[in-house]
Amino acid sequence: MSGVKCTDKQRRFRFAAFAAAGILLFSGCGTKTYEMEHPYDVYGTSIHYEQPSAGEAGLSAAQGLTPAGNIPFFAQDLCISESATTASGTLDASAAEAAGVFHLDEKTVPYAKNIFEKLYPASTTKILTAYVALKHADLNDTITVSEQAASQAGDSSVCGLRAGDRLSLRQLLYGLLLESGNDAADAIAQHISGSAESFAALMNEEAAALGATNSHFTNPHGLHDEEHYTCVYDLYLLLNAALQYEEFETITHTAKYTASYQDASGALVTQEWETTDKFLNGEIQAPEGVTVLGGKTGTTNAAGYCLALYSKNAQAQRVISIVMKADSSEHLYTLMGELMKQ
Repeated sequence: MSGVKCTDKQRRFRFAAFAAAGILLFSGCGTKTYEMEHPYDVYGTSIHYEQPSAGEAGLSAAQGLTPAGNIPFFAQDLCISESATTASGTLDASAAEAAGVFHLDEKTVPYAKNIFEKLYPASTTKILTAYVALKHADLNDTITVSEQAASQAGDSSVCGLRAGDRLSLRQLLYGLLLESGNDAADAIAQHISGSAESFAALMNEEAAALGATNSHFTNPHGLHDEEHYTCVYDLYLLLNAALQYEEFETITHTAKYTASYQDASGALVTQEWETTDKFLNGEIQAPEGVTVLGGKTGTTNAAGYCLALYSKNAQAQRVISIVMKADSSEHLYTLMGELMKQ
């Protein structure tokens, strides 16, 4: 024996390596293979194994750094940043707690401020709610709004649903992402998982599978809860995943939508829902050469003003820009305008 002691982390890592080798040894050639979405433990890579610099920065597993510092296939199509904050010329982001710019085509992060800091997402939560819905349900599903879903708090953001209303999942996604309806969020959650609590557990599973391991969700809408949080980088991962569904981009790029459906008596109900994104509703002009394609707003007292946007810059490159905990709506959009030019 050499007499060198192993740390607990080293023992776990070596055990994982030996286990993997054992699987290969006993599986042999010509045996059945199974295709897995992520064939390694996405719940515990950079955080659970030796990785001093990345671990201190709070990097999530999706940033792709193994103990050896290599980027596995899981992260090869993601924007990677080992730094929580990077300067960018004269850009002043003091009005927000955190912000980031992610160039999807170049897979770079040209600007970052506190992108791994735990913050409250408010209604940007609904990006993940929509992603889970698109993955686990059919857009043509008919959903009956429950009394619980229709009974939201007086100060809650809603899209005007009543108990017994019958809408398609597609229609509810418009109410969720444009009007930011918490009633739509609960109706979707109950349809897919039976309850908002069970749906939140599914949200956490899907977030972890995407590598958003610095996040935890307790509800499908984003109303404040101390245990409901994410960070700029994880929010980028969630929006990037949602954008793989064409319908998500179509809905979030829509300025106004007219929903026609039946109420509990069978009578026709018509509502018009409008996006809360001031770039898309024309209230604020995007920077020259920038085309805003979609995204989601979010606001609570604890979360401040949040915005996650998908756009194309003047070079027609795809960009995700995120601001969290801005101190006012005006400063939020001013800063986002500067970020989209990065």
